[in-house]
Amino acid sequence: MKLFSFKSKGGENSKADEFILPEERTTSDILKKVRKIEIKTRGLSQNIFAGQYHSAFKGRGMAFSEVREYQFGDDVRDIDWNVTARFHHPYVKVFEEERELTVMLMIDVSGSLDFGTRGQLKRDMVTEIAATIAFSAIQNNDKIGVIFFSDKIEKYIPAKKGRKHILYIIREMLDFHPESKKTNIKEAVEFMSRVMKRRTTVFLISDFFTKESLQKTLQIAGSKHDLMAIQVYDPIVKQLPNVGLIKVNDAETGKEMILDTSSKKLRLAHSKAWSERQMTLRDDFAKSNIDWTSVATNEDYVKAMMRLFEQR
Repeated sequence: MKLFSFKSKGGENSKADEFILPEERTTSDILKKVRKIEIKTRGLSQNIFAGQYHSAFKGRGMAFSEVREYQFGDDVRDIDWNVTARFHHPYVKVFEEERELTVMLMIDVSGSLDFGTRGQLKRDMVTEIAATIAFSAIQNNDKIGVIFFSDKIEKYIPAKKGRKHILYIIREMLDFHPESKKTNIKEAVEFMSRVMKRRTTVFLISDFFTKESLQKTLQIAGSKHDLMAIQVYDPIVKQLPNVGLIKVNDAETGKEMILDTSSKKLRLAHSKAWSERQMTLRDDFAKSNIDWTSVATNEDYVKAMMRLFEQR
């Protein structure tokens, strides 16, 4: 839910300014923001994630590198008999890990991401996380692509390499205007499975505000691809503050309502609904064998990413 205004018992001392609304950005603003995100996230990928990313995401297998003379202890199964016959001396094939991966970012751009109460929108954190992953990928010579989704596929950017490509992706994330405000994660995952023919490393980034079970869809996709999930949420969905009357607008349906947050019963019901939704989500990921992490907008997403890498 996107809260656009509220009245509290404190009158003029209400905390209305804590609620962040999407800002209008000019082209100049966007370019400055792109540069700022590049500096921050590239630094993180170089100084923090470089080793963890490399070790967490293996290549597709072993690729032939060269031949060298046989040494004591080498596996005889690696002998290259053609070269050995030519030089009348045993030679073995040397293999190296085939590092190049295709990484696909699946980014939720539905209306619920345009909300924040702790200094930034969920969408802003999603952008930084995605950019950090992207810069980590190109450091390892991996290709990176993006799928923007709401309740339909909003935009598909095929995987490519290079800094220029990543800056284009970041710019799109900052200035993308989806046609729909609703969410359908199931359809997005199914689309990814159809277009990605080879095994792909996939990061599904969303607030996961969905009532449908994702288990079957995730199981099918996870059997073909290396799929991970990153949940970004605002603290208010976990614990509703006691600020009196608030007027809320569901960003995905447009439905408005007035809530009395001074009601302890309401706050308990709100927390219970969050816990139940998280339990269902956790169960779906566990049964699908999907690694995942969850981070609030007032937390350090670096720690959340490290937890995700350490699971692997």
